[in-house]
Amino acid sequence: MHRLLLIDDDEHLAPPLAAYLRRFDFDLQSALRPSDGLALLAAGGFDAVILDVMLPEMDGFEVCRRIRQSPAPFHDIPVLMLTARGELSDRVVGLELGADDYLPKPFEPRELAARLQTILRRARPMAAAAPVDAAVLQFDGLRIDTARREVQRQGQPVELTGTEFELLLMLAREPQRVFSRDQILNHLRGRDADLYTRAVDLLVSRLRRKLEPLDCIKTLRNAGYALALGRGPA
Repeated sequence: MHRLLLIDDDEHLAPPLAAYLRRFDFDLQSALRPSDGLALLAAGGFDAVILDVMLPEMDGFEVCRRIRQSPAPFHDIPVLMLTARGELSDRVVGLELGADDYLPKPFEPRELAARLQTILRRARPMAAAAPVDAAVLQFDGLRIDTARREVQRQGQPVELTGTEFELLLMLAREPQRVFSRDQILNHLRGRDADLYTRAVDLLVSRLRRKLEPLDCIKTLRNAGYALALGRGPA
């Protein structure tokens, strides 16, 4: 059973949502205030966070920023943000700060469960997902350990969110192949994408910054993105 933390100041939301999510083997705990939520996260044991944007003390964007800037063990925990009215600006800011997904309010609990299942699969894949001989992808200046989900840039570790890692892995499995934005969205969301292509641009931009000074993701105008690195020594 996956343990989830809901940070939302609506005291009426958590009880019925927790009862519903138990059908999908989710154990939901909640915090009404960001400070309480961050304290619970620091204690460990959670697999994902559901984070509202509109909160007392600080907004959800600041909470997401603190999560991503925190030390282990929870800096890379999957974060799903609940955005007011699904406004584009909220979604853009959330993705830029490292959120793994978002869901506009009001939402259907079944869709929330599906999105949580998707981001948790990306964060913690099944052990048999990759054969041993393909466990490490080696390029000039870039090493991707698919089994441990670790990335090294010029010998230095790079901290990636689950979504960032999956994007890099998708490109790295077929270097030089151009993937369209729709193909990337469909892959990352695990279903037909009803999202906007700007989300992919933001993810690529964030990933590029983390991989600097490597210039490894090329953009083909009106086509998509590709990994532009040569194979390195095994």
